[in-house]
Amino acid sequence: MKLEKNDMMLLFSSTDVPDIFFNEYLPHIPGDYLKVYLYILFLSKYNKEIKLNDLSKKLELSLKCIQDGLKYLEEENLLTKKNTGFIINNLQERELHSLYTPKVTISSDDLKKSAKSQARAKAIESINNQFFQGIMPLSWYSDIELWFKKYHFDEEVMNALFSYCFNKSALHKNYVQTVADAWSKSNIKTYADLDKHFEKQEKLQSLGKNICKKLGYHRSLTQFEEAYVEKWTIDYMYSMPIIDLALKKTTSKTNPNFEYINTLLTDWHDRNLKTTDEINSFLLDTKNKNKNIKDLQKTAAAGATANSYKNFTPRDYTNLNEYYDNI
Repeated sequence: MKLEKNDMMLLFSSTDVPDIFFNEYLPHIPGDYLKVYLYILFLSKYNKEIKLNDLSKKLELSLKCIQDGLKYLEEENLLTKKNTGFIINNLQERELHSLYTPKVTISSDDLKKSAKSQARAKAIESINNQFFQGIMPLSWYSDIELWFKKYHFDEEVMNALFSYCFNKSALHKNYVQTVADAWSKSNIKTYADLDKHFEKQEKLQSLGKNICKKLGYHRSLTQFEEAYVEKWTIDYMYSMPIIDLALKKTTSKTNPNFEYINTLLTDWHDRNLKTTDEINSFLLDTKNKNKNIKDLQKTAAAGATANSYKNFTPRDYTNLNEYYDNI
């Protein structure tokens, strides 16, 4: 159904958008969905019905984009779906309600205790000034209090959390929460913990670049390859000289990969080989064993010492013979 508009009325009228929208929703709402929201907000003043096809033509967006946009806006609580259509939610009322509704995840006593903490209050105010230009939405205050309670971060870590997300151009709650979860799983609570975490990550990145260079990769490591490097260095406590020994074994391979290298390093770890000397000694011993077996096989094939070969029982050194050929 078409909307009847009075040209003069449109000329002098305006559509209000609350400031809370610009702080809470605008930074992460997709552009096409923003068009849908703003136009629906504009239409709501006239209390008229409009079909999705008409909306699609008016905004020059596909029907699927309109439908996806409405779903997104509903999930973000910007709209509420009704049998007859949608209601545009009052963002200011929702914000006020969320601020003064008790949350089961933190008690009022905890909130009072947190409010009395001068160090914490100073940290929150610093976050407000550094990353929100002094106009941080009120809902962020209660969320930061909850994150202090949940993760036990000290003030420096909380500030570093916001700095990290800000530098990633991803200062919205879902991303901040995701990073906070990851830091918590790495047992980060103090700035010293965070510093060690970054040092470890930097070391892993440097090691990964070194491995890529030696393998002739002109790309960054994949997530799975990074997991391998972390296992070798953190779990196995192997340094680059030991990893180098495994890398050298790839020279005879057409397409060397991390699974091949991981098989070698895991075998050395399972054998409790901890130094380059121990590994080189093992490789030399394995080379001699392989040579003896091949000599016996040749002799047996010639029929010279068939009984001797038949009775020969090689030592158990796993089924990794092929990995230790061509040393």
